[in-house]
Amino acid sequence: MAGIGAGSGAARVGGGVNLLALRSHNAALLLDLLRRAGRTGMSRLELAERTGLTPQAVSKITGRLREDGLVTEAGRQASTGGKPRTVLRLVPEAGHAVGLHLDRDELRVVLVDLTGAVVGERCAPLDLGAGADAVFDVVVAEFGEVVAELGSAASTVLGVGVAMPGPLDHTHGVLHRVTGFPEWDGFPLRDALARRLGVPVVLDKDTNAAALGLAVGGEAGAFAYLHLGTGLGAGLVLGGAVHRGSRTGAGEFGHQVIQLDGPPCSCGNRGCVEALCLAAVARGDVDEAARVLGEGAANLVGLLDIDLVLLGGRTVAAESARFVRGVGAVLDARARREGVGMPVPVRVASGGVRGVAEGAAQLLLVPLFGRAEG
Repeated sequence: MAGIGAGSGAARVGGGVNLLALRSHNAALLLDLLRRAGRTGMSRLELAERTGLTPQAVSKITGRLREDGLVTEAGRQASTGGKPRTVLRLVPEAGHAVGLHLDRDELRVVLVDLTGAVVGERCAPLDLGAGADAVFDVVVAEFGEVVAELGSAASTVLGVGVAMPGPLDHTHGVLHRVTGFPEWDGFPLRDALARRLGVPVVLDKDTNAAALGLAVGGEAGAFAYLHLGTGLGAGLVLGGAVHRGSRTGAGEFGHQVIQLDGPPCSCGNRGCVEALCLAAVARGDVDEAARVLGEGAANLVGLLDIDLVLLGGRTVAAESARFVRGVGAVLDARARREGVGMPVPVRVASGGVRGVAEGAAQLLLVPLFGRAEG
């Protein structure tokens, strides 16, 4: 699939190769095949057969990738009558991406290699309402600590993917009125943070980043990732790509009104799913919170006809079985009433508490491997 640029792009830090400057679609195809092949690797002939490229083209491209340190030889295949074929594999440590999850009260940082494997992690308290300077001070400090783990290989850092509550403008890297924190409205976070860190930065909503990470990790079909932590939102994957909408505002799941004249929500409306759900959590009524979340999920299923509902976030993680059971019960009841057959399955998303941060790192890696990410 054709690659899509990720926000501000990415470049080398220090003397490392500028991995995301590799604009060759064919190079991206080969890198993705080698990434999927893992340590086993693939021969040039296999790469040619899988991509439809000529053996000569594959040799030329892989030669350049070897010069850049992205690909190396991994032995030879057993002969089947002809000359043994040299096997190539991806060098995971040739590049790294940093993923930041800026939550309302916590910062989580992960450092991943080219395969997406986590090789470093940090977590620190954060007050999103303390202002940009205070927030950036925490981010810079934790970024520095996690990158320091690479030592002399720090030059392989591609950049930083940032995931945080919306709404925000993914394309231009600008925040809108983050629910509960209107002072961030219009703040150019992507560019401001890039100046502070000295590396390229990509910005997206926490739910979109998590959904991207799940799709890259193998979740197929049309699915919704519902994130319940300090807030509530959704990441949507439709047609194999993250669906953001023409104004990058899709997925504001928590602010659908399901109770007219209900309790006020921090967004300014009344009776939002988020307000009702968090209120139930605050008074210790997890089953009611799960039922409310299920009603919102049922609306989403009915609207988009998705194949799967995935649950995540700190609040879900604390009572995962009860949330899965409660949301599933609502979807089961809706399916029976409507006579649509099997209800949409519900389960906990993989990745745990660092799933959003890992997805943020994928904002940097996805274009390198030529994958469409929405």
